[in-house]
Amino acid sequence: MATKIIRPLTNSKRGTSYLDFSALSKEKTPKSLRAVLTKNAGRNNTGRITVAHRGGGEKRFYRLVNFGNLVENKAKIVSIDYDPNRSANIAKIEYQSGKLDYILATDKMKVGGSVECGEGVAVRSGNRTKISQIPVGSTIFNIEIMPGRGGKICRSAGNYATLLGVENNIATLKLPSSEVRHVPANCYASIGAVGNAEAMNVSFGSAGRMRHKRIRPTVRGKAKNPVDHPHGGGEGGTSIGMPGPKTPWGMPALGHRTRNKKNRNQKFIIKRRSK
Repeated sequence: MATKIIRPLTNSKRGTSYLDFSALSKEKTPKSLRAVLTKNAGRNNTGRITVAHRGGGEKRFYRLVNFGNLVENKAKIVSIDYDPNRSANIAKIEYQSGKLDYILATDKMKVGGSVECGEGVAVRSGNRTKISQIPVGSTIFNIEIMPGRGGKICRSAGNYATLLGVENNIATLKLPSSEVRHVPANCYASIGAVGNAEAMNVSFGSAGRMRHKRIRPTVRGKAKNPVDHPHGGGEGGTSIGMPGPKTPWGMPALGHRTRNKKNRNQKFIIKRRSK
């Protein structure tokens, strides 16, 4: 998808850009492929705010995207749709039985084409098979960490991982963050890369567009009172008054490693990310 830059006729339009949605379907989402998405405004299951400056925004339905294997071995691509809940586009597919489903759209998917899933499928963009049957050096996305649990890695727009090798039923992957890790070779993954890579180049330009996306104004921590943020308080333009920055809840931020060393998946990580 191309990026359209708006002419700076007003201050709010200066620096604003949009994605070109002309190639996407204009049809409504079928009721069988959507669910009601309730707003939580950054709160967790106990009602406490865990993500700051979230709330409001447009009403939206959640699209029931299938991150696992296809229900049948082969399906036809009916349309490429917009998904307001993620940066990637989604493809509506129809099985031979007539059932509809949503999957992540790749950068090479076209309406009228087909996707396959299972062992022995062709190495083609969008097809899904076991990692052990994918050639070394290929780009893959929507990768399972444990067999049968659905794709967990590389699902956002433009993302993909590189298959470095397969040995002793263990596959070595290089992730977009430059992290190198192991996954079982019998896990499933989709071939290719997630489409809509231009999504990262969009400039929203105005606060109003961010409010439609449920993002409220952000206030600096040092501009708050001490009761509201660890950086708050002081007279004038004072510093934060501590060796490193913290979150509103007192946890170290901006560079502090948060991965749990006791996590069972820690042993599968060969090289940490460098970004």
